[in-house]
Amino acid sequence: MAYYPTDSERMVLQAAQGDLPDSAAPFEDIAALAGTDEAAVLDLLRRLKAEGVIRRFGASIKHQHAGWTYNSMIAWEADAERADEAGPKAAGHPNVSHCYFRPSQAADWPYTLFTMVHGRSSEEVAAVMEDLRALTGLEHCVVLQSVKEVKKTSMTYF
Repeated sequence: MAYYPTDSERMVLQAAQGDLPDSAAPFEDIAALAGTDEAAVLDLLRRLKAEGVIRRFGASIKHQHAGWTYNSMIAWEADAERADEAGPKAAGHPNVSHCYFRPSQAADWPYTLFTMVHGRSSEEVAAVMEDLRALTGLEHCVVLQSVKEVKKTSMTYF
């Protein structure tokens, strides 16, 4: 079923899809922008989440500002069965922000399990890689170091 927001709901959703106001009461601030109250904002977001209109709602930390300045994608060689077993273990590591399986389409690229690792130095990322080896039992990997962040924005719908 299609969802057609009211003008007030559209204003709430516009505000909620971007960075939340940096205040002690961000949903109150959104409510003021939309001409409603905080309870209505929270009710709307909860209802749309329950109905599946919104898949997720969460905070994103700008890791560079928190001191996590060295980032690497570590690609692991793992067939689907090994990835099913190792993936949740790797994803549970506190220095791993993303972990996903992507079947390889190239004969010369055997890597299928990807872990985005954040650290404060190359040594810390290397230590996390060794932790992941021990945790998952995976051995063969390649480290793809982040050099420059080109884009990191959320989708904008309104």
